[in-house]
Amino acid sequence: MTFWKERRAPNSLQRPHDQREEFERDRARVIHSSAFRRLQAKTQILGVLEGDFHRTRLTHSMEVAQIGRGLVLNLANRYPQQKDLLPTLEQIETNGLAHDLGHPPFGHGGEIALNYLMSGFGGFEANGQTLRILSSLESHTPEYGLDLTRRSLLGILKYPVPYSRLCRKKLPEENGSDNESILVQDWNPPKCYLDTEEKVLDWVFLHLTDADRELFCAQSIPTDHNHGFSLYKALDTSMMNLADDIAYGVHDLEDGIVLRLLNLDHWKIAVKNVDQKWAADKNLLDIENQLFNSGEDSGHGRKQAVGALVHGLVSSVELVKNENFEEPLLQWNAVLPQEPNNFLKSLQETVWHNMIQLNTVQASTYKGRKIVLSIFEALSSDPEMLLPRSFQSLWKSAKSEQGQKRIICDYIAGMTDQYANRFYQRLFLPGHGSVFDRL
Repeated sequence: MTFWKERRAPNSLQRPHDQREEFERDRARVIHSSAFRRLQAKTQILGVLEGDFHRTRLTHSMEVAQIGRGLVLNLANRYPQQKDLLPTLEQIETNGLAHDLGHPPFGHGGEIALNYLMSGFGGFEANGQTLRILSSLESHTPEYGLDLTRRSLLGILKYPVPYSRLCRKKLPEENGSDNESILVQDWNPPKCYLDTEEKVLDWVFLHLTDADRELFCAQSIPTDHNHGFSLYKALDTSMMNLADDIAYGVHDLEDGIVLRLLNLDHWKIAVKNVDQKWAADKNLLDIENQLFNSGEDSGHGRKQAVGALVHGLVSSVELVKNENFEEPLLQWNAVLPQEPNNFLKSLQETVWHNMIQLNTVQASTYKGRKIVLSIFEALSSDPEMLLPRSFQSLWKSAKSEQGQKRIICDYIAGMTDQYANRFYQRLFLPGHGSVFDRL
């Protein structure tokens, strides 16, 4: 249906003799965007300054895009009757490459800090920031960001409910005036899009029936102490989410093994309850020697084992249909059956407990959170002096304090880890920075 290929800009640029299909142009716009390039210097799990082997947000996003391609090819083979409904390879790549554009510096620590700082001004959530970047902040067009097609924006929309409808009813009490004392568990944002993008969502949903839109935007009810959550995703989003989960569970596991943060004992705990029939069918019963072999051929064997894990999960994905929707892109979702899904969750929990929760990793996260808190406070105190000129102009033209805070938030969220470090040093550390430094 042609309306899924439409763009928001009324006069979208079409160069003579451009042979690319619309979704290929979407992919090119993401790849050539400033936000995409900045992912090379943003934390995935381990800080980008900690070494040069492990994944960054950029390499993770590229792997998500690649796994997404595998999902499309496998599902097209298993469900030939739905082949025309599945996203093209260019579409799923676009979703994978773009899915983390909104992540701020220092990973989840940066996200927690910005949500705390924006708690009275509309909040912050990284997936919501991704949509904001694509639809308004990137400079490909004056008003519409990268001006992606309607289907690409729908596919990137992981949570089709705004922040204001999902946020817990009572905000946590602050622990005094010291921003550094905020508790991480208190300031996790709801999984949402930002209310600033409501008009974008109206345009994305333009051709949905009222019944489909109401159901698609259904949610659980937030309580005083817990956020609500959205209940549905579109087909493309469900595939991109699975690709993201597989990349997180398998590739971050590989990083942990190579960096000697994960060992054979961790692996045995992770696979303790794996379904033996499923594992045997996917040739995964005897890969631990390949994963943990320290001999001369360890690199080759480990790569083969990682490839086997990814293939086993990708080839297990199925399509399910929800007859309550009329729109086919909402009716169908990609899902991982219970046995492989339990295995994937076990891999993710292993990475979480033995890598992410390491005190050294958490110390780095804490430091990043402190940097973001300090920069935001400084910029808010004197934005006309400290913001770059382009953001000064946007700040001055904002019509409310909430709008001004959002401009400061956008600026910080777009920083790489290194940029934020340099900015912090220039503001707060004697002997760092020069009037000739360009930040």
